[in-house]
Amino acid sequence: MSDTIERVKCLIIGSGPAGYTAAIYAARANMSPVLYQGTQPGGQLTTTNEVENFPGYPQGITGPEMMMELQAQAQRFEADIRDGWITKVDFSGDVHKVWVNDEKEIHCDTVIISTGASAKYLGLESEQKYLKLGGGVSACAVCDGFFYRNQEVVIVGAGDSACEEAHYLSKLCKKVTMLVRRDEFRASKIMAERVANTPNIDILFNTETDEVIGDGQVVTAVRVVNNKTNEKQEIPATGFFVAIGHKPNTDIFKDYIKLDETGYIINTPGTTKTNVPGVFVSGDAADHVYRQAITAAGTGCMAALDAERYLAAKEA
Repeated sequence: MSDTIERVKCLIIGSGPAGYTAAIYAARANMSPVLYQGTQPGGQLTTTNEVENFPGYPQGITGPEMMMELQAQAQRFEADIRDGWITKVDFSGDVHKVWVNDEKEIHCDTVIISTGASAKYLGLESEQKYLKLGGGVSACAVCDGFFYRNQEVVIVGAGDSACEEAHYLSKLCKKVTMLVRRDEFRASKIMAERVANTPNIDILFNTETDEVIGDGQVVTAVRVVNNKTNEKQEIPATGFFVAIGHKPNTDIFKDYIKLDETGYIINTPGTTKTNVPGVFVSGDAADHVYRQAITAAGTGCMAALDAERYLAAKEA
């Protein structure tokens, strides 16, 4: 082995609740974990203004603050938190090889994948503006719907997840306007019927978002366009929810790790094990159902425990 190759007992790829929790548990188990934070240190929660549903924060906390606290907790137990991201892996042999920034090579006894998933957005300049401001654009109704109680909101999407989120919002909001690009839902019939039969959900078919309108701080309306007639209208709204899917950040693993048809890592049920011995997965890289900070943290704990048991069995 070359002197330039680093040997690591436990490498954690990605930060966020899953990665940092895995680091806390692995560090406390004397596994000397090394964590690379990736291109978005702290993960999706760094784009969330207020987190009120994570246990232990009775007054709530901002997403970035929570991630800083989780990182500090991991570092308290001497987890090695590093900048940079993994650009290539080779899991074909007994030694798990990874490359950092296409340069540094690391050989790992165990690997915990915590790369998460990225919400898909429409890409409108106005959408991104109010997303960054934390002023009314969200990709998670369960996370942020509470802030729009008794208000009017708009949601974009046509699949099962969009219908679920619209129905969830309907219980909190005065009115939910759902924008569907085609003349029918992609969702299952039962989900489509559920939103159609909800009195305060207004469904606009053949309709796309033209612009998210605001006062420079928060969203005040959404301008939409009918893609058949080109007719435009403004819909008053304080919240704009995007439910057009997520993309798991798993592309670099596809040659070695089993993925489902949408790119999520397939783990052994009830564990965080992947098809490669010694490689484990936590958080939204595998979870396309719940996608919450608390569930991600839970699987981070599981991954560290699974990795610890794997190493103990090898050393026995």
